[in-house]
Amino acid sequence: MPDPNRGTAASHTRFVLVDASHAGNVGAVARAIKVMGFDDLALVAPRHADVLQQPQARAMASGALDVLDAARVVATLGEALVGVHVVCATAMTPRDFGPPVFAPRERLPALAGEGLAVAFVFGGERFGLANDDVYRCHLCLSVPTAKDFGSLNLAQAVQVIAYEWRQALGGFEVLPRTPTPDLADAAEVQAALEHWQEVLLAIGFLDPQAPKRLMPRLNQLLNRAQLRREELHILRGIARAARRHVR
Repeated sequence: MPDPNRGTAASHTRFVLVDASHAGNVGAVARAIKVMGFDDLALVAPRHADVLQQPQARAMASGALDVLDAARVVATLGEALVGVHVVCATAMTPRDFGPPVFAPRERLPALAGEGLAVAFVFGGERFGLANDDVYRCHLCLSVPTAKDFGSLNLAQAVQVIAYEWRQALGGFEVLPRTPTPDLADAAEVQAALEHWQEVLLAIGFLDPQAPKRLMPRLNQLLNRAQLRREELHILRGIARAARRHVR
């Protein structure tokens, strides 16, 4: 697997919000990029100059206040792109003229291999990116959506792009959230079957004169189930309770 932190692409990735109007979205964007391992956020002429300090932004950042506090507010897109080599617009609306348009998964892996500083530019919630902003970008990314409804919330769009970019850089390993199952071995399964056979005989479900294939079928059932030891203990506990009841 590629190194998710290789080259400058991971350490010099910038997310730029142009004309952001909702403080909650700004906070949610900070959280979205942090979970993907990014921390460079720039805001171009947001609707509210104090958006980074607004309660809704800080509430929605939820654990990403460091990203929010480090974010820069600038007056122009040019200022936000200082030090960037490749600028990626994000837009849904078709344009008659502009940079080539790609799905993120189509273009980002190759871009990640170039090791350049990259900026992803997002337009405001009301009107998206202006044409002039799109024209200055090297390429445009468009998230494939349903034809009849392709409108993403700003923070959702940032999360999708941040995830796709992280995957292109190599991705993070999925950490197990549960312990490795303690599976019952074949001997324990056979012991449980013998226990159940006794109970089935006692309750009259199994005819010892014509057992047919009941026990082999139960054996196959338990094999397919790949029972854990604690689950097998439960089944044997049920068998003991049934046996006591018959007595």
